[in-house]
Amino acid sequence: MSPRQIMTELGLSELQLALSVIGLVILALVAFINLRYAKRRSLINRKADLSTSDVAAELNAAQGFAESSNGSRTEPSFFLNALKSSAALSEKQAIDPRIDCVISLRFDEPISGVEILSEIGTWFDLGGQSTVRWMCEGLYIDSDSTKAWGHLQKDTSYSELQLAIQLAGRRGPIGVLELSDFCSRAQTLAETLGSQIDMPSVSAMLESAKELDTLASESDIQLSINVLFDANISWSELQALMLQRGFRLTQNGRQFEFFRGQTFLFNTADINPSASIAQLTLLLEIPLVPNNQHPFERMLSEGIEIAQSSQGRLVDDNGITLTEASVISIRQHLDALYANLEKSGVAAGSSTASRLFS
Repeated sequence: MSPRQIMTELGLSELQLALSVIGLVILALVAFINLRYAKRRSLINRKADLSTSDVAAELNAAQGFAESSNGSRTEPSFFLNALKSSAALSEKQAIDPRIDCVISLRFDEPISGVEILSEIGTWFDLGGQSTVRWMCEGLYIDSDSTKAWGHLQKDTSYSELQLAIQLAGRRGPIGVLELSDFCSRAQTLAETLGSQIDMPSVSAMLESAKELDTLASESDIQLSINVLFDANISWSELQALMLQRGFRLTQNGRQFEFFRGQTFLFNTADINPSASIAQLTLLLEIPLVPNNQHPFERMLSEGIEIAQSSQGRLVDDNGITLTEASVISIRQHLDALYANLEKSGVAAGSSTASRLFS
């Protein structure tokens, strides 16, 4: 039956029929949204039903962090586009007001970690929404009657709680919805636990996030030095040379890393072991390595030694031979970059820098 015949049978005008169709579409959309909401609430309730010991174990295993794998952004460059760090982050991370939005909850009487953990058990869904990290720490009295901050433990009581969400990272600044959601959760938690709350304004934190992101964008630099071989060399020849010079082969078997003691300094770009090698690239993540380790000077020295040992020369990313003047220019840029990071309270190689540039 055609639409016009249906209209005739039902006694409807074209406008009435159109409105009816639109109404049916809206009803279907509402039903779909309600179904998704019900599934989401079911997931949250299942998480809330976890035993407190399970919640505590999951929190401790995550070191108080939750992070999304969504989102990316193009990084700035200096000689080479900035890439992901190969340096490992410190296992122990602490709330840092220089890069975190910090919310404080103060209790009239100490509250057990079990009670707090049971209330924030559903917060794990933040990991699927936020592009940045959140964490929490509690203030407790240890066996020596000394107050100390630490990650939540179910068998410890706390007089104060700090909740924090990182304002910016390599993926960019936190969004208004993410920050508002986090503050709303903190407010609800304070009401549930009957605590006083000290919370900064969302607008002030968003402005801080933009400033922090600007600093990160200007400082997220990966410096490269290239050794161009006069004649291609084999993987076995390169590996023998690199290991002799103290480099370590990575687990993937395609890169070498250089350490001074236990401090990671720089690494090589990815190398294909099955092909002859025409060029070796050394890479230094500027904000992740302490300046007092003189990583650029050490990388330059290693590049010179490798070039001399294998009949090669140092070149920039355009294949132009690296001269003394260009090295001096690089050093001046690096000095300014390190000074800017130090002035901003995010010293290169610090735990704060490791979080900001991860």
